[in-house]
Amino acid sequence: MNDNPLRLNEQAPSAAPPIPAVQTHALSRAYGSMTALSNLDLTVHRADLFGFIGSNGAGKTTTLRILATFLTPSSGRAEVLGHDVVRDADRVRHLIGYMPDFFGVYKDMEVTEYLDFFGACYKIPAAVREKTVADVLELVGLTEKRGALIGALSRGMQQRLGLARVLIHDPQLLLLDEPASGLDPRARIEMMAILQELQRMGKTIIISSHILSELQTLCNRCAIIEKGRLIYSGPVQGVRADSQVGRVFRARVSTDPGRALELLRARPEVIEAHEEDGRLRVTVRDDHADAGLVAETLVRGGARLVELREEELGLEEVFLRVTKGETQ
Repeated sequence: MNDNPLRLNEQAPSAAPPIPAVQTHALSRAYGSMTALSNLDLTVHRADLFGFIGSNGAGKTTTLRILATFLTPSSGRAEVLGHDVVRDADRVRHLIGYMPDFFGVYKDMEVTEYLDFFGACYKIPAAVREKTVADVLELVGLTEKRGALIGALSRGMQQRLGLARVLIHDPQLLLLDEPASGLDPRARIEMMAILQELQRMGKTIIISSHILSELQTLCNRCAIIEKGRLIYSGPVQGVRADSQVGRVFRARVSTDPGRALELLRARPEVIEAHEEDGRLRVTVRDDHADAGLVAETLVRGGARLVELREEELGLEEVFLRVTKGETQ
């Protein structure tokens, strides 16, 4: 007999709310008369792999540099793991690992010497630095290059070494500005696999990138920023619905495609319709997004429908639709 029978009037405990790792409140930054950030309200949860998306000049790097304590905000505030980035800057620096889009390396140093140097900068005791260096090299897949000169490494290996450097003090938050910039496809895939492993280890990661197709599968949450203003922040899967860019359907008819396009364009629910690669590409408003609407419009108008399917909009296309390409 069950000693703890389920009581119908009792509710199962709800899941604990996510804990913020990063919070900004009306964060702004101006350079003279130019506003790089304008009232940015952003929340990144702990253990997020968070994609920060925007064109060049949108304000991504400025945001990351403020979080890394390299820049002070003109107004507003930012907190990293509960610490104000201005008042508690020293504490924040020990909690984060910041990898800029361009970073210098000492090309005449060996890999282990380079990491040992930065370990000493973080006051890691000499007795444990050797194991720490070995651990981060194994994590980024550079164990076999431990004795190599940095100048002899490929661009992809140097990027992985840069990631090893920011991991040397075991930070809780990683701020990565275009970590896959300039890498070949294989090196990008390897870098993304490392980031996924770091997330599984419990690290919170903010990554800015122009390779949106990779962020779509890599990140669980993202933000889109343009001209210093936040356009969207939330789950990657929610970008399309929240941005109301419509749903796209591909249709093929065996009758006059021109007449079929006229029928579709006459419907107020249709945002646009055109012919592409021998098929009709139809974008329908989100609040009327139904394949049945497309089928009914064509069939009732006398078109012979051969094929109809919905096309998934990728993050890259959604980004192009919700932004205007404006920079500061």
